[in-house]
Amino acid sequence: MKKVLGIAITLFLVLLLAACGPDRDETGGTDSNGSGDEPATEGEKPDVLTMWVNEEDDQLDAYEEIVAKFEEEHGIAVEITPFSMVDQLAALTLDAPAGNGPDLYFQPNDMVGQAYLEGLAAELTLTDDQLAGYPEGAVHAFSYEGIQLGIPAVTETYALYYNTDLVPEAPQTIEDIEQIAADLTNAANDEYGFLMEATNFYFLYPFLAADGGYVFNEDADGAYDDSDIGLANAGAVTGAERVQNWFTEGYIPTGINGDIMNGLFEDGKVGAVISGPWNISAYSQALGDKLAVAPLPTINGENLQSFSGVKGWMVNEYTENLDWAVELALFITNAENSLTYFEYAAELPARTDVEIDDEILAAFADQAVHAVPMPNIPAMSQVWEPMAEAFEFISQGENVQEVLEEAVEQIHEDINLQKGN
Repeated sequence: MKKVLGIAITLFLVLLLAACGPDRDETGGTDSNGSGDEPATEGEKPDVLTMWVNEEDDQLDAYEEIVAKFEEEHGIAVEITPFSMVDQLAALTLDAPAGNGPDLYFQPNDMVGQAYLEGLAAELTLTDDQLAGYPEGAVHAFSYEGIQLGIPAVTETYALYYNTDLVPEAPQTIEDIEQIAADLTNAANDEYGFLMEATNFYFLYPFLAADGGYVFNEDADGAYDDSDIGLANAGAVTGAERVQNWFTEGYIPTGINGDIMNGLFEDGKVGAVISGPWNISAYSQALGDKLAVAPLPTINGENLQSFSGVKGWMVNEYTENLDWAVELALFITNAENSLTYFEYAAELPARTDVEIDDEILAAFADQAVHAVPMPNIPAMSQVWEPMAEAFEFISQGENVQEVLEEAVEQIHEDINLQKGN
């Protein structure tokens, strides 16, 4: 009852906030071109644009340099306010309706749906020319039910780290990985050819998707259908059976988690692991020149689609400077300025036209081209726990088809409860 009451209260607040939001222009967005030419605007050119930048010194330093060029080019001052990304939406619910919010704010893509439902995100209409250079998946990550709500800035995904003392060449295929596991694994000595967090759905998704599994089906406009879940279809079962075989063969030990995997890899006991850029520093300190990174291996000749997280710029729906806010967002995320940002913050640009002069980070950039954004609808929050539990059972040898069907049934039930159905 407490859970039901909590969900009901949350839904009421979301609906109330959405009802209080301004009337949305059905035609959407902007004629801004992001090229340095002044955009077509209905109002006067503003004296000042404001933006909330995540409260990190390297990010603030980067944007101070970048917006100085915008100010010089357009004659508009840009005021930067340091503001933790995780606190921005909560503040906007109060500040934006009162006219105190920024023109631009910075969010991860999994908060896009919430921002829109709360009436805080302006709808954008962007041309193909404006979006040239941004990966399609990153652009889609900032859409909700077919509506574009933001412009991507940086992206993050995972890739394959390997120890060149144990694995001299980058594995190209999943068969290569399985052969390395067969050749190097000696569980009695805690030595393994290949490890991953094989009960964590975030890392498991590409293996289920390789043969046709999916989280939520999408319509022609890219809107997710949370009633159509593809995590127990034939493709998902094929992928999960492959993962189960890794446990059965002893390639991956039951009970594996990130701490165990990281410790063994840093100790030089593992040939290759799947992880994200957050481990670059620790792995580099432990392995030095022996550390290398490659995109995920292929299955059936196709690149694996890892999950990606995308962060980017959204326009406050209450702004009076919509076109110029979009012009600023396009400017600070163009190829030149994205490279400047990378040089300060070491976060991968959400651009296909920026070359990264760093072998390790370049491998993540190569994988990011094949990554897909995590669904940004509220129902996604109901997927993680049932899938984690499912793979705990799968790792112990339970029937894959039955376990996945039970997980999907649980996800449906939890989504309905979330909606108050």
